[in-house]
Amino acid sequence: MPAKNAGKAVVATVKVGKKGPSGSKKSVKGKATAVKKRKERFSVQFHRPYTLRTKPSPKCPRRTTPVVRKNDAFSVIRCPLTTESAMKKIEDTNTLVFLVDIRANKQQIKEAVKKLYDIKAVKVNTLIRPDGKKKALIKLHQHHDALDVANKIGILL
Repeated sequence: MPAKNAGKAVVATVKVGKKGPSGSKKSVKGKATAVKKRKERFSVQFHRPYTLRTKPSPKCPRRTTPVVRKNDAFSVIRCPLTTESAMKKIEDTNTLVFLVDIRANKQQIKEAVKKLYDIKAVKVNTLIRPDGKKKALIKLHQHHDALDVANKIGILL
């Protein structure tokens, strides 16, 4: 890599040679050419410089009204599960099994069951299945029988 001011030194020597008149000999005039100095780079990668990024300001809104998620009982509880293991839970442990909304919490599930089926839930256990759906195990109060509720819902025929 050339020295920091190497280009300026070359230009100065060319200019000095140009000033002095030569005697009888014909001298070839040297042209003064500036040597372009390269910018020193301290990293191997090139990083794009930051520029002003403006937020889009559309002429009309994309949506006329903001989306409000419904949080009623019908959107919390999707459907009852009717697998063999769910039937065993109904018979043995007085527990109903439902698929519920992935964003619903245990209190919302408890309130939704109370509103939809008029039953009191003692405890709600939730888990997320490998397919990404949320399953709720709802243990009923002693006054309610899970078999009767399942018949009323239509799980058992």
